[in-house]
Amino acid sequence: MTQHLVATHPARVLLGPQAGAAVLPVCDHYSGVQTRMRKSLQLQAEMTREFGTCVFDVTLDCEDGAPVGGEAQHARLVAALVRESDPGARVAVRVHPVDHPAFAQDMDTILGEAADRLCHVMLPKVESVDDVLFAEKALQRNAGARLPLHVLIESPAAVQRAFDIAAHPRVQSLSFGLMDFVSAHGGAIPASAMGSAGQFSHPLVVRAKLEIASACHAHGKVPSHCVVTEFKDTAAMQAAARRASQELGYTRMWSIHPAQIRPILAAMAPADTEVADAARILLAAQTAEWAPISDAGTLHDRASYRYFWQLLQRAHATGMALPPTVAHWFS
Repeated sequence: MTQHLVATHPARVLLGPQAGAAVLPVCDHYSGVQTRMRKSLQLQAEMTREFGTCVFDVTLDCEDGAPVGGEAQHARLVAALVRESDPGARVAVRVHPVDHPAFAQDMDTILGEAADRLCHVMLPKVESVDDVLFAEKALQRNAGARLPLHVLIESPAAVQRAFDIAAHPRVQSLSFGLMDFVSAHGGAIPASAMGSAGQFSHPLVVRAKLEIASACHAHGKVPSHCVVTEFKDTAAMQAAARRASQELGYTRMWSIHPAQIRPILAAMAPADTEVADAARILLAAQTAEWAPISDAGTLHDRASYRYFWQLLQRAHATGMALPPTVAHWFS
C-alpha cells in the first residue's frame, strides 16, 4: 500500500491516529467446564477459518467455572488451555472479583503462565475505579502490563459510577451483569426482568443498560450486552441481540451456549443494502478527498462518512463478505 493510500485510508482520515474505540468481535462466548472450554476454542478456530476473521472471543471462566475449594486447580487448567490455544486465537479469562480470596491466585497462575496469549482479562463485580486500580496492579506484577481490562457492572452503585469506570485508560469494555443486578435489588425487581423479554421492559433494568452504553460511548469503550438464559430459543436470542444493538447502543453481546453465537452475529450485522450504500459513499468520498459529496440527492460529509466507516467495521467484525471495492481496507 502506497504512502498516499495509507494517508487517505478511512480509519486515519475519519478517526485520526488513535483510530477511535477498539473494534472487538461482536460476540463474547463464556465457558467454564473443561470439555466446553475445549470445544469453544475448537469452534472459534473453525469459525475463524469459515469467516476469514475471528468473529467471537472465548472467555474461560474462573468465577462461575471453578468449583468451591477447587479454584487453584481450575486456574491451572485455564492457564494450560490458554497456552494450548492457537497462536492467533482471541482467548480471555474471567477471574474472581478483587475481594475474593482466589483473585490473586487466578492472576498469579493464569497471567504468570499465559499472559502473552490472552487478549484481555474480565473483571467481575466491579464497584468503583478502586477495583480497576487494584486489578491493574495485579496485571503489572504478572507480565500483563499490555492487557486491557473488561469490566462487569452488576450493581446499582456500579451503574452510578459507570462513567468514571469507563474513563479509566486500562478499561476497554463494560458489560452489564443482568442476573446480579436484578438480585441486588432485594426483590424490588421481579424475576421476569431476567428473561429475554422482561429485561427490555423493566425501567430500572433498561435505565442501567442505557447508562452503561452511554458511559462506553462517552469514553470510546465497547458496551457489551448481557446474557439471554433461554439458550435453546434462537428467536428470543436473536431478538434480544437486535434490540440491544438497534435500541440500546450495544456493539457486543455475551453468549453462554454455542447455539447463541450465530444468532448474535446475524443480529449485530448490518443489512447487505447498508453495506453496499456505505461502500459506495465512502469510495466517492475518498475520490473527492473526503470533501462533501452528494449521493442520490443527499449531502454527506465527514460526520456521515465516519458513520459509514464504522458500519463497515461492524460488518467485518461479524464476518460479512465486504464488496471487493472496499475489502482491501481490512486486509
